[in-house]
Amino acid sequence: MRIILSLLKKTLLKFSTFILDSTTSKFLKLILTMKRISYIPFLLLTLFFSCQTTEKADLIVTNAAIYTVDQSKPSAQAVAIKDDRILALGTIEEINLYQGEATQIIDAKGQFVMPGLIEGHAHFTNMGKAALILNFLKSKSWEEIVAMVAEKAKNLPAGEWIEGRGWHQEKWMETPFQNIHGYPFHDELSAVSPNNPVILYHASGHSLFANAKAMELADITPETPNPAGGEIVRDAGGKAIGVFEERAMTGIKEAYQSYLETIPEEEQYDKWLEGIRLAEQECLSYGITSFQDAGSTFQQIKWYNELAKKGELNIRLWAMIRHSFDEMKGKLTDFPIMNAGNHHFTVNAIKSEVDGALGAFGAWLLRPYSDKPDFEGQNTTPISEVKNIAQLAYDNKMQFCVHAIGDRANRIVLNIYEEQFQKDSTQKDLRWRIEHAQHLNPEDIPRFKDLEVIASMQGIHCTSDAPFVEKRLGVERSRKGAYPWRSLLDVGVIIANGTDAPVESVNPFESLYASVTRQRIDNGMKFFPEQSMSREEALYSYTLGNAYAAFEEKDKGSLSVGKLADLIVLSNNLLTCPAENIYKTDVLYTILGGKVVYQKED
Repeated sequence: MRIILSLLKKTLLKFSTFILDSTTSKFLKLILTMKRISYIPFLLLTLFFSCQTTEKADLIVTNAAIYTVDQSKPSAQAVAIKDDRILALGTIEEINLYQGEATQIIDAKGQFVMPGLIEGHAHFTNMGKAALILNFLKSKSWEEIVAMVAEKAKNLPAGEWIEGRGWHQEKWMETPFQNIHGYPFHDELSAVSPNNPVILYHASGHSLFANAKAMELADITPETPNPAGGEIVRDAGGKAIGVFEERAMTGIKEAYQSYLETIPEEEQYDKWLEGIRLAEQECLSYGITSFQDAGSTFQQIKWYNELAKKGELNIRLWAMIRHSFDEMKGKLTDFPIMNAGNHHFTVNAIKSEVDGALGAFGAWLLRPYSDKPDFEGQNTTPISEVKNIAQLAYDNKMQFCVHAIGDRANRIVLNIYEEQFQKDSTQKDLRWRIEHAQHLNPEDIPRFKDLEVIASMQGIHCTSDAPFVEKRLGVERSRKGAYPWRSLLDVGVIIANGTDAPVESVNPFESLYASVTRQRIDNGMKFFPEQSMSREEALYSYTLGNAYAAFEEKDKGSLSVGKLADLIVLSNNLLTCPAENIYKTDVLYTILGGKVVYQKED
């Protein structure tokens, strides 16, 4: 009998760890101090009562290798979900206590389960738009692009614009015969589309290609001057070849915008929404449950907010406002927007920029480009404007997120932040960010930590850009300061990871692979692998690191009791699988708020 009593006590002691009712737990501890065998009925009654009062889950994911990204409980075999929150994590036996008649069960069959991935910097509207226009991300030649435009032009009425995105002159297999800095001339493009204006954005979004018709509508002539922060690429005679870098894009973009304004707003909204739905589907299929949007207009924010309030936004979206100081001044009284639509939409940040992209010679450098020795890049936004926006963000208690790619650009942004923090130190824990932070002077790396600035970097950019970085910067600048993740992590800087989609594919597994190997998938080229992240660091940068970078770590980023039930089931264990299998990973289930929103077809 004493043996039975001892076993019952041990069983109850184990159960008491998982029972949520504090009164029951206290009663258990009292009963467990009893020594008389005659009290066994009380133990049995308590055991029965305990089982009856355990809260029942709506969903249980069991038989899993769970990586929680929570240091207090790093692993588990099963997770119980109630409503949209995590109810409990533990062994299979422990979580079985939460199973009720209506509980849905997902048998993970031993597969890897982790928090839903958070895209840390990308462009949601543009990602959706890119799914509807010509896409050149995989194009290997200028001839291929011209052929795609020619095919599109066949069925269009005269005057209708052709839009595309994703070309990159440094990633073509052959350089066009007639070129300037690898850029082709517009003649072939203009020949296949004489009556339809063409606007084709560089993969980076920091330059574009236009045909003769588009340049005609934008009134581009040999006398058109280069604007501050931009360049019209010209031939030896001063004639535009069709490429417009950075702020020089404005004229072509304004001509295209004039065309868009002839389209009814309802039709524009329907097209926007079509793109948003495609972007949502793609993200969920990749296990992305939250998305940090790097720049939305007031109009786009209004549309997102309406969708969220109606329960029709199918991903958790965190957005930065992207407007000039004059456009935002006095118009931020309705901000921030926090957790609209049950944690589906938040606007708590402002976006600006100081330079362009390395591939388009727009990154602002401390010393000239190695392959353009008379040029140091572009300052695309006046520093006075950036300082004004910094003050606006500070006054409205919003995060400030500034695009900076070159080493000079990053230094100047750090200076602006330091000046703002010293001017008024009443606010703490601001978590201001530098978006991209790709090329740093080593002297500035400790300043990120000193100022508690978050480095919002994109792993995939490293390997995608690798073929031309040394050409632009030379070996030493590339080795010491190009995508220096290890150097930043070693001094304690938080890195937020992502893809910058549609600049790159939103596929997080390719970006994670790049983060831990710094190796290209296509040809195996490695780019200074000593700056790699560990697998745990890479996963943190895509989960809790990104959540922290948006002040959302209390609700997202790890599988912890009480947090939002956003999790994914994967085909590979990202901690232990061969490195080459990381980018081959499939998402088997995506669960958002306790609901299965994506399941891979057998």
